[in-house]
Amino acid sequence: MGDTFIRHIELLGYEKRFFPSQHYVYMFLVKWNDLSEKLIYRRFTEIYEFHKALKEMFPIESGDINVESRIIPHLPAPKWFDGQRSTQNRQGTLSEYCSTLLNLPHKISRCLHVVNFFKVRPEDMNPVTDSWIKKPEVFLLPKDAKKTLSDITGPIILQTYRAIADYEKSSTSEMALKAGDMVDVVEKSESGWWFCQLKNKQGWVPAAFLEPMDGPDESEEQEPNYAGEQYLVQKSYRAVEEDELTLQDGDTIEVIHKLLDGWWVVRKDENTGYYPSMYLQKAGEENTPGKSELRNRRAPPRRSSIRNAKSIHKQGRRQISQETYRRNSRRYIQSQRNRRGNFQNKADVIMEKNEEEESKPKAQPAVPPRPSKDLILNRCTESTRRKIL
Repeated sequence: MGDTFIRHIELLGYEKRFFPSQHYVYMFLVKWNDLSEKLIYRRFTEIYEFHKALKEMFPIESGDINVESRIIPHLPAPKWFDGQRSTQNRQGTLSEYCSTLLNLPHKISRCLHVVNFFKVRPEDMNPVTDSWIKKPEVFLLPKDAKKTLSDITGPIILQTYRAIADYEKSSTSEMALKAGDMVDVVEKSESGWWFCQLKNKQGWVPAAFLEPMDGPDESEEQEPNYAGEQYLVQKSYRAVEEDELTLQDGDTIEVIHKLLDGWWVVRKDENTGYYPSMYLQKAGEENTPGKSELRNRRAPPRRSSIRNAKSIHKQGRRQISQETYRRNSRRYIQSQRNRRGNFQNKADVIMEKNEEEESKPKAQPAVPPRPSKDLILNRCTESTRRKIL
């Protein structure tokens, strides 16, 4: 039997998942040379990392040496935050990418890097989920032959949210709401601004004013991570509420809880508080025009600032006090210090033992006894025997 290779890759659509946090995965039907067909799920970030590694393996075919020699297809980099709209709009590009990839010379299309990436993983057979969290939502490509991928301009299925209070827009890119309005969410941005549509209107709306119809939305939020992710402050902000932090441009902080309304809990030294996520950038990431433009906007309202909110899930939402954040954060920091202290103590003990061993006087070798006269006469050579006679 020959080597394993892929005959065809078909993009079926994508899936919206809510565990461990909201994200999107693309669904591919992979047809192999043994006539088997396997369904796999891949995030776009995984696909892009695969693409970068493939280019490094074949620098000539990727155009690194001569641009005119490039045959490996292009693939756009992931956005700062991939929402539903960008996930939807990228399907045509991905379908074309997979088709072009399999038509490349066999040394590329059938290499182990390609074969291993599209093989079935354990998580493809049993996706990680939680019975208490909303089931994944599936968005399939239409089977209508008359429609091409370029004809698809919007999401196939949109999640419906309800406005919990009136909202007056302050710019032309935003959309005004009345309490009780039912909107379809097209894209969720980590900034706390969501792009929504209401009948024939579209615009950005603060996430704090919206709640899903099928249950409290904290199921979409990540759990606190007291280890923290390192971010850089890209725009200064002066605290307005007591539970917020005042930070300056260029400060290094740690994000310990990412919340849907765009106000994240961050840690500066041992202090914690809320800070607008749109003014932060993950350490090591490059700045882009899109991020710079986003920071010119005002921070979205916080949930706690919404007056007369009529939420049907008000009793169900989980509330974490700032004191709880501080207490758990200090506990984590202290445990890390203790761990480093124990490690240092062990290192000091080992060093002391080594120093003690080095300071001890080294044992001198024992001097062997002088052989007797009879032993020399019986065992030594004639010249040695003459010396004792």
